[in-house]
Amino acid sequence: MDCTFCHLIHDDAARWVARGPVASAFAPLNPLAPGHTLVIPTAHWADIFDVPPGDLAHTMALVQQVAAAMRTALKATGVNVLNASGPGSEQSVPHLHFHVVPRWLDDAFSTWPTKRSRHHIADDPVTQLADAMPATHTR
Repeated sequence: MDCTFCHLIHDDAARWVARGPVASAFAPLNPLAPGHTLVIPTAHWADIFDVPPGDLAHTMALVQQVAAAMRTALKATGVNVLNASGPGSEQSVPHLHFHVVPRWLDDAFSTWPTKRSRHHIADDPVTQLADAMPATHTR
């Protein structure tokens, strides 16, 4: 498989924040902020649509642990958790990953979108989503 993140895991070629059998965390090459960390499932899963729920739960638990460490070790006053999944999302590496970006009140940058989507859906999108949810999730 030709996956950048899988190669990092196999070759032990990253600056690891945490390594585990199900989820791992490492520093990106070009961090957005001091301490910016990528959290990934250790096994190769392309995106949020591909990953089994158990691996996603472990990965998100590590996201939460990394965020907590940012608050204590780096004195971050908040974090942004960013993910892009699928071809329409600008996903840069086809291995599920979450950017955990520490934030401070005076950091002078924004990770929040500044524009709204131009895409339109004919019917009510909230109703369509609610109708598409499994029966176990009631309104």
